[in-house]
Amino acid sequence: MTMTAPIILVGAGQASASCAAKLRALGYDGALTIIGDEPAAPYQRPPLSKKYVSGELARERLFIRPLSWYAEQRIELRLGTRVVKLDAAGHRVTLADGTNLSFSRLLLATGSTPRRLPAEIGGNLANVFTIRNLADADTIAPALIPGANLLVIGGGYIGLEAAAVAAQKGLDVTVIEMADRILQRVAAAPTADFFRTLHQSHGVTIREATGLAELVGKDGRLSSARLKDGTILPADLAIVGIGILPNDDLAQAAGIAVESGILVDGKCRTSVPDIFAAGDCANFTWRGQRTRLESVQNAIDQGEHAAACLLGEAPDYDPVPWFWSDQYEVKLQIAGLNRGYDSTVLRPGKRPLSQSIWYFRGDTLIAIDAMNDALAYALGKKMLESGKPVAKAAIADPASDLKALAS
Repeated sequence: MTMTAPIILVGAGQASASCAAKLRALGYDGALTIIGDEPAAPYQRPPLSKKYVSGELARERLFIRPLSWYAEQRIELRLGTRVVKLDAAGHRVTLADGTNLSFSRLLLATGSTPRRLPAEIGGNLANVFTIRNLADADTIAPALIPGANLLVIGGGYIGLEAAAVAAQKGLDVTVIEMADRILQRVAAAPTADFFRTLHQSHGVTIREATGLAELVGKDGRLSSARLKDGTILPADLAIVGIGILPNDDLAQAAGIAVESGILVDGKCRTSVPDIFAAGDCANFTWRGQRTRLESVQNAIDQGEHAAACLLGEAPDYDPVPWFWSDQYEVKLQIAGLNRGYDSTVLRPGKRPLSQSIWYFRGDTLIAIDAMNDALAYALGKKMLESGKPVAKAAIADPASDLKALAS
């Protein structure tokens, strides 16, 4: 394509913001439009369930770029509207207000939506929340009243982050997880054990292998929860953290191949020419398996990679994933994907509440969870990036020098 043909980015999140900045940095000089259904300019989502909902982070600090930057870069923001139709063959999108916009190439960065509880078990009651966008966090924050009973449904990172914020604000917090343990889908048992103990030390009740039967309301407002074992828990509010679904409906309606997200190749290309995808909604092949990475790292890196692909050829996308979570006084940093691990090594840290969990598949290091151990995280990430063999016994030996192992 020429460096002046118009490009449209659908979705006003981190992936689109990163793609737009990279396009300009690479010299693209054409018309560039970002379309988003929220009224706000692109902002950071990870702090929503952490410092923003707690009141520690001001709203203006969430925004990735000031509005003036978009004007300076000649990037048109069309906010508070959504694309209702994508005409792939005609290279045109139709907005909710009937406006039609043409493009030469288009990026779908439509993100994801939290799974909600079914209405028939109380999912639509007032004071039952999910945390995914700015409006969610703004609605939840005033409900975090000291002494209130909060039920967190789902023991993943979003749920545990919300539980930590609420406990620190003086709420009575109970987390229920239907799986055998918290973090079962995303972390090994030693990491779950660490965070279970951490939350319990702050007064949070953790109930694992516990199913929810229904949320009970009074006058349309949440009042209690009935568990599958018959237990009734008081609940003034509930936060639901049971996973997310990729927003691939627009792509599917346009005839683009989807399967647990929008299918793309290593160059972010969908099954339809001139249409690309990145971020939470994109399903790409990584290390031989179809993968969706739900992280800010992927949104940034894949968004930037997509920019290069929109303008021409680029190498296949091959990230080293990283994630993080803040809970109480603990920062968890994760590098790699623990998918398919068959053993772990726990390495003690050098200060209280400090340790790291190293994941191996056979003798190959594939991921690390580091709790309050930034050095272990940085060196583990370096090892993963280099691909050099790492001796499991050396990681397990507290006397071994990680710096030497990473060099």
